[in-house]
Amino acid sequence: MSTTVPERTAAPTGRPSAVTPELAAASPAHRRARASRVKIWIGTVCTALVVLPVLLATVLPLPDPDAQELSARRLPPLTDGHLFGTDQLGRDLLARVLSGGQVSLTVGILAVLVSGLIGLTLGSLAGFLGGWTDAVASRLAEAQMALPLLMMLLLVVALFGSSIPVITAVIAVAQWPEVFRLTRSLVLVERGKPYIDAARTLGLGRPAIPVRHVVPNVVKPASLVVLLLLAQAVLLESALSYLGAGPERPFATWGRIVSDGQDYVTTSWWIATLPGLVIVLLVVGVNLLGDGLRDRPGGVGRPRFLGLGRKEATR
Repeated sequence: MSTTVPERTAAPTGRPSAVTPELAAASPAHRRARASRVKIWIGTVCTALVVLPVLLATVLPLPDPDAQELSARRLPPLTDGHLFGTDQLGRDLLARVLSGGQVSLTVGILAVLVSGLIGLTLGSLAGFLGGWTDAVASRLAEAQMALPLLMMLLLVVALFGSSIPVITAVIAVAQWPEVFRLTRSLVLVERGKPYIDAARTLGLGRPAIPVRHVVPNVVKPASLVVLLLLAQAVLLESALSYLGAGPERPFATWGRIVSDGQDYVTTSWWIATLPGLVIVLLVVGVNLLGDGLRDRPGGVGRPRFLGLGRKEATR
């Protein structure tokens, strides 16, 4: 008589998830992630539409931006050979906009690099060392932020001239407190995390900890502020040029082109409107790109030290 042993079935390893793909797609986190991707794509496209032609202006078949042709004054856009039309002196407007973009973007990029370096350095020192270093740096930042921004820029330009190095330096000095405040707060948070205690336990010196481990963990979040400050720097340079305090001639800048064309808004709207739209497109693109990078899942960076910070960040 044979005995049949019933076949055992494997026990279920886990419960089926109650979260369906439809529920996951409708969750707030998924909507935020989707919105951040849309912002990044739109911001990248808007920024590229301005930056790429400016970078390629020297190789594109464009007329001389300073060449005057009085017989072709104020030609409307899409005229043969003049995509943006011409200005009041017969100069090709597209060539002038791209040439002015080289000056405006150069000033803006150099200004945010300098302000980012100053803010990152002082913020790291103030946040990690504390004491009188933190007090002095914080009071300097507060005093800087208490000054009227545009009035301070106009005063410095009036005293030291309106050359490109002066304008770059004064915009950088005006912007460093923003990077300083964020960097200082990030360093204060990092300083209290377990991987800092682990670094001290392993015998790392006081200068090595912020340089090798704290600063790399705050550079990526701080770089978002630097990216957003690029839009502000371009606006500040354009405002100075519009008020007549920008880089001296023969440099063409976006603000000066708008200022020169404001008298013809009712009769030749494109002279001032098209350069203004280019400024708006760049500023909106940079802001959308920065917002999208800030809001994307996982943030812009994770702390790291021997794997300790990475596990803590993903916990």
